[in-house]
Amino acid sequence: MTASRALVGSPMGADTRKFANLELRGLKRDGSFSGYASVFGEVDLGKDAIERGAFRKSLAERGACGVRMLFQHDPAEPIGAWKTIREDSRGLYVEGMLAEGVARAREVHQLLKSGALDGLSIGFRTVRAKTDAKSGVRRIFEADLWEISVVTFPMLPSARVQNIKNARWFRDKETELVRAMRRAARMMLTETFR
Repeated sequence: MTASRALVGSPMGADTRKFANLELRGLKRDGSFSGYASVFGEVDLGKDAIERGAFRKSLAERGACGVRMLFQHDPAEPIGAWKTIREDSRGLYVEGMLAEGVARAREVHQLLKSGALDGLSIGFRTVRAKTDAKSGVRRIFEADLWEISVVTFPMLPSARVQNIKNARWFRDKETELVRAMRRAARMMLTETFR
């Protein structure tokens, strides 16, 4: 269900429930992690783009503790809690903690560490949006955020785990480029200052 849209309510789509991407970073040994639940202006597979400020009202009303952390958008599978959710200049930034006492959360932690699972997704109800007739892209100006899930297939193909502490694999080309540049700089320094 993460790569599809579930329409509910009015025929005009004003009451639309949507699952979108999340980018996860920095998974730590204790199960805490941070990342971006949405990158503003980026178009997903459903032809939606979330605009800056879309979650402001929802976050003011609900706060991080009112947004659930689920596995695969399943309300029967809570796996942790969100500690911080806020909008910044890039997107919707989140910090969460997997619940170590929950078996599924321990499984998710191991799957994230091994790279077998690397997607995250947000679930929300569209409050205010406008669709561009020419491109078909729907710009979401206000959304009611109600959950963020660890998923197998996020709406945005680039919404993947970028870095897991103490792991030696990376899927992100930018991360690989930075690592290669750092190695080259270390080699140059070592050879130049012998």
